[in-house]
Amino acid sequence: MDDHRNSTPKNAIGLCLLPQELIQNIFLSLVLPEIVRLKLVNKSFSRIISDHSFVRQCNSLSNSTTWLFVYKKRWLRDAVLHAFTDRSSDRWFRIPIAELLKPVHFHGEDLYFLVASNNVFLFASNTVREVVAVNLVAVTVKKIPPSPLGPRGTSSWRRSGMKLVTDPSGSDHFRFMFAEFVGNRPVLFVYSSETDTWKSTEAEENKASGMLPRGSGHVFLNVVHGPRESVLVASTPECDAPVILRPRFDDARGSANNDGGLTVGFSWGNVIDRLYVYGDGYMMIVKSEGTRVTGEDGIRRNLRLLKGVELWGVRLDGRNWEFLSTVPGEVMRVIEKPYAVMMGCLEEKNGIVRTALVSNCEGLWDMIWLSFDTKWNQWTLMPLPDCKMKGWNMAGISFSSGLTLP
Repeated sequence: MDDHRNSTPKNAIGLCLLPQELIQNIFLSLVLPEIVRLKLVNKSFSRIISDHSFVRQCNSLSNSTTWLFVYKKRWLRDAVLHAFTDRSSDRWFRIPIAELLKPVHFHGEDLYFLVASNNVFLFASNTVREVVAVNLVAVTVKKIPPSPLGPRGTSSWRRSGMKLVTDPSGSDHFRFMFAEFVGNRPVLFVYSSETDTWKSTEAEENKASGMLPRGSGHVFLNVVHGPRESVLVASTPECDAPVILRPRFDDARGSANNDGGLTVGFSWGNVIDRLYVYGDGYMMIVKSEGTRVTGEDGIRRNLRLLKGVELWGVRLDGRNWEFLSTVPGEVMRVIEKPYAVMMGCLEEKNGIVRTALVSNCEGLWDMIWLSFDTKWNQWTLMPLPDCKMKGWNMAGISFSSGLTLP
């Protein structure tokens, strides 16, 4: 991991002369990519970082740290993840992974970053049509066998329809879950790294009431999004008894108006003014309107202008989308910018809903990190420094919480 650049051998020797307790406190003030980098500096640092007491304290801090990972589309020989954490708000970290990916023999093909959880990251190949799992801390990589649906290209993986669940015990095991329609019925597919096998289970209609609250530990996978109704599959992390949810918009609450009221439903025709970002039983509606902007070349172009953001969640009975909140005006005035294309990802953990919106305007990428505290009904905007992605293609984005030392 590539961002602890001030650790020269001379500085390392001087640091080793300090009491071990003080060195541990210094290391604990760093984020995990820096700590992993230090572990490679010398045997003394490696011994300190491998100490059980230090690992326990470091992981306790890491479990409450959220990361945003961005993958640029570039040649495999120079593959780099860019990472930003809410514990260090002044820079991006560069995490080279090209050496890790060499054993899987993709012959220089660009990969697509699917999803991350804890130390595990999944990448997909479009030509070879395979998925590989990379563990950044254990420094391992393995191919995942094709799912029961067969080999899949990158366009087949829908961000809102998949989830990576890592073992909470701290082992390297994980489950990769995704939902698809098969024969007109939603089916849950689950890969277990422990058995290296896939399991498929047809989801059943949800006949119970009040049994699937958001944030209860259930996994919500979006299958279909319609103008008035969505289809989701809900299951436990252990993948027991998946059920079908069909949340609809409540017409009484969902009527659009021009006075800042709620806006639901899809926009039809040639103008796309709604972006829907789904995850963990929540839905964010990003509203835009058309605008004309003069570029650096003096040419006026038709773009979209970000105008409002709403957050919705699946109700307890799974039958309706429930309006939760709108991003306040003072935040919107900061993030209101023109764009040509936009994508996003969303996750919920411990009552905090986090969304990353990534937009491109004339080759320049702009990123927005919004968080909503469901307990206090409060929005937070996390400032993101420039990721220096001008001219690059986005090849995947994901949140991940709890990078940990083994």
